[in-house]
Amino acid sequence: MEGRASRSAQQIALSRWQKFIAKSLAKRLDPEQFESYAPILYSKHPLPPVIIADLFLRPRSGNRQFLDPRIPQYLQSLSKLRYIDIPSVLKGLYRYSTSHTQAHPAEGQAPEGDGEATRLIRWGSSYGSEEVMFYRLTKAVAQGAAIQDAAVALEIARIMSKWMTLFTDASTAFAVDPMGQMQANQARDEMDCARAAFVALLLGVCENQVVLKALSRPQAAATRKAMSESLATFVPTIMHNAGPVTTRLDHFRTRTLASFEPAEAGKPLAAPELDQLFDSGVELNNFVIPEMPVANSRAGLYIYLNAALVGRPLIDDTAIFNYLNNRYQGDVQSTTIDLILASFDVLANAVFGNEGNKAAHMLRSYLMNKLPILISNLSKHMYPPLTAEYCITEALSHVDTNAFPTLSSMFDESRNNNPYTDSVREEFCWACCLHGLLRESSIETILGETPYQSLPSRGKYVKDTLVAECLDDPERMQALVKELDNMDGNVGAVCHALTEVLAQLCRNKETMSLKNLCSQLSRRPLSLDVILLFEKPTAILQPLCDLLDDWKYDEDQGEYQPVYEEFGSVLLLLLAFAYRYNLTASDIGARSPDSFVAKFLSQGHLSRSSEELSDLEKSHLGGWIHGLFDQEAGGLTDDLISSCPPQEFYLLIPTLFQNVVTAFATGHLSEESLKGGVEYLVDTFLLPSLVTAITYLANSLWVERHNQNTIIRVLHLVLQPSAISEEAKTMLSSVLNIVAKPLEHSLRASQRQDPKDQKIDLLLSVLKDNIPLSRRTGGADHNELETWTSTQGEGLATALRHTMQGFVQWSLHPGINITPTSYSHRQVLAALRLLGAKRVLRLICEEVKQQTEAGGGSVVYDVATALVCAPEVTNNPQTPGLTFFEDSGNMPTPVQRRLTLRDVLKAEAEDCRRLQRTDMSQAELVVRLHRRVEAQMAVSEAEAIHAEAILQGDLGLGLDDAAGSLSEAMAAASANAGPTGGAMTVDSVGLDLGMGGVGGDLDLGDATGNGGSLDLGADDIFSGLSAGGDFEWDTMDLG
Repeated sequence: MEGRASRSAQQIALSRWQKFIAKSLAKRLDPEQFESYAPILYSKHPLPPVIIADLFLRPRSGNRQFLDPRIPQYLQSLSKLRYIDIPSVLKGLYRYSTSHTQAHPAEGQAPEGDGEATRLIRWGSSYGSEEVMFYRLTKAVAQGAAIQDAAVALEIARIMSKWMTLFTDASTAFAVDPMGQMQANQARDEMDCARAAFVALLLGVCENQVVLKALSRPQAAATRKAMSESLATFVPTIMHNAGPVTTRLDHFRTRTLASFEPAEAGKPLAAPELDQLFDSGVELNNFVIPEMPVANSRAGLYIYLNAALVGRPLIDDTAIFNYLNNRYQGDVQSTTIDLILASFDVLANAVFGNEGNKAAHMLRSYLMNKLPILISNLSKHMYPPLTAEYCITEALSHVDTNAFPTLSSMFDESRNNNPYTDSVREEFCWACCLHGLLRESSIETILGETPYQSLPSRGKYVKDTLVAECLDDPERMQALVKELDNMDGNVGAVCHALTEVLAQLCRNKETMSLKNLCSQLSRRPLSLDVILLFEKPTAILQPLCDLLDDWKYDEDQGEYQPVYEEFGSVLLLLLAFAYRYNLTASDIGARSPDSFVAKFLSQGHLSRSSEELSDLEKSHLGGWIHGLFDQEAGGLTDDLISSCPPQEFYLLIPTLFQNVVTAFATGHLSEESLKGGVEYLVDTFLLPSLVTAITYLANSLWVERHNQNTIIRVLHLVLQPSAISEEAKTMLSSVLNIVAKPLEHSLRASQRQDPKDQKIDLLLSVLKDNIPLSRRTGGADHNELETWTSTQGEGLATALRHTMQGFVQWSLHPGINITPTSYSHRQVLAALRLLGAKRVLRLICEEVKQQTEAGGGSVVYDVATALVCAPEVTNNPQTPGLTFFEDSGNMPTPVQRRLTLRDVLKAEAEDCRRLQRTDMSQAELVVRLHRRVEAQMAVSEAEAIHAEAILQGDLGLGLDDAAGSLSEAMAAASANAGPTGGAMTVDSVGLDLGMGGVGGDLDLGDATGNGGSLDLGADDIFSGLSAGGDFEWDTMDLG
């Protein structure tokens, strides 16, 4: 029954993808649009990489001659999203290659042994597209990005062997008909060009160190044999036009591969060699360990949600549904109840722990506005007699009434009321009622008393209606911003509507309305947290990036200060997001490292020397210095502002302030002139520039001790200007919200040099209200670190083990009114930073072993799994892709991140046989934990509830039509699967190591992180490589 259901799901998924491809090609969908739609479809209908690549690379009705030029661009997008990988593309190209037809003209089908059950339709001429892709793969292999682990290496080696056999057969077929017609001659020439490109790739693969290491393993014997046999027949077919290369390939076959074989077949191996053969010959999946039941503890989901909400909210619907589906194996009742309980636990922990009211606001909004939407999506998978109302009732019966009191107990004078927990139960019920999860008449029964609230007067919001209202009435837009603070269940629609309004205003360049909206949002940092519960940063900020990058004066521009004011307001909102959450330029959607936004975020706080400035920049800098601080120069003139676009002005700010500090310190700038210049800078049309100005001054305090008093004085004048309007005062507060935390650190560092300096205390008092609003990155505060590191024993390591012990005890002793164990995921993040993932994993494993011996194994494994699976906001990778190189042909530097707990656990588990010889119980622990983690992190058929509606609405896809031919795609997967089986995942690309990006890391060309690369969409299809018969083999260094 399950098999039929699984097959039906695969048929539906295949049908959806076929329709998606057809619609995309018919509409000539732009790659950017395609890239935005593909995740929606994939989240609802995931398929293995080999099947997806097969669907895109196969011939279609109406076009069986050439590959559509849009397909390589779509493949580029899919590779960025990690839906395909390099072996899957090689297999798809192989399966439908014209060479099959040439090699077997009578049948026009695949040769025996390929697993093909039926005749396949091949491309009429696939050589051109094969040539292009082979050269791109060659460049990637040469740069070292394409092959990063043994599994991928062996998979590529196996498919390369098949390609060699295919080219040999096709070449032989041409050779037996030397008097062929002109059309055959043309086909032969095209095949020669494709084969030349393939030889370049083959040479790169054969001389790749990862491939060589993988082939040297004993278990690679079958692959070595296939490579050797196919090389023996293939090399002679290319000797006439690639002599030097054939020498290198023949050396690889006769020397390198031969050296990997056992010296003498009958000679017994030494003990170390036997151990190595035994260790490497047994796959991790075949490592047998005793079964141990693992519970879904209350702490597990509590840890996951804490991690997702500790910094920038990482509540992505698809990701969380995927995780819940894997964790609960489709048990929607337990999923819903535990999700509600964990959400209440997280809020209780924040309110009664040390999180503060600022965090409690976002967590309460999550509970009231996001959670009902998640439950609503889960309820679509509930079938009678199970209902959402039952799950909500059951969950609330286990919520701690001491933390979340009933209405009657709130009037008890003996208890301390808290606005973040009082009435939460009732408000949650009404929010669920708004989304149709509860009947209004049931609320009194659930609460056990008469409710005193009601549904919102305007009912349930609809995004499209709100968007239309905002575009018709700007005042409605302002009112919606204020509604972001509501706890009525409608805020999700408000967030989606405001994001859409922002995008439309940017597209239409309605800068006046945009200025008002951006100004309102930038002064409400807690509202930004709420918006990110529902929207990704790129959805909000990419339209702003595009607008700022392309901003130009109108030809008939009359006034220039309003332009600066509008530009600055938009930029200020972008900076509020980027600084608060430590976002990179690629995080926010900057399209190029050379764009203004990218340069401003990476360099906007850095001063430049005179030698680094162009003549035009020097002229602008001099103009601004005189206009701001030279009272006799006549102030800021239209000529100055009109000649210097706002983008250039903002990039000059640190250099301008460097000159100001130097001039003021040396007496060339009087305090009176400085005050006059500050009065200009705190006017609304220039005030956003103070973000990078103050950042530059804060950084200077760390390094310029001799100018410290001067910098402090300049900061005083900027932070406490003598003359400022009310509107500018509000904007200055927004600026201080952005810079308060780093400025506080700099001031306190300076204060330690001179503890008696009262001027610094005055500045810190100015920042007091802004500091709590300045950052939400998941970083630990100084006081927290001090507490953890001073724990008796091993400091932070001991504190982390105490936390795990608290989780286990809480989960082992459930009760109705038990407060969750105090927890901040910042502790784990700090441990990963200070101790490293390997040490933290060792601590986790030690605690797992100890708790298992004490009888708590079923719970502690779940706790450990949750810690490993928890999203890591400070090390959150960019969407890894397979981008080979930029359009310029340059290979981008990979964005690297620190090792994660999952990375280290995987490496430990893969070494299980070696570990088994020294510590059998530890090997079993590591493998058991690894399997549990991978099971919960596996990319499954997680539901994206709105996917179908979006696809239907935006692309007009008929997603309810009959399923297509699943058998062909599954046959491709089966035929292409090597000895490791067909379940090849994108994770086989390998580990992405490193320190992880920070806010200023703007290496946009590689923001996707790079496993094996596959950039197939450049206009220059060869990206600097020669092709065909002119390819200079001897001069190409592919090693």
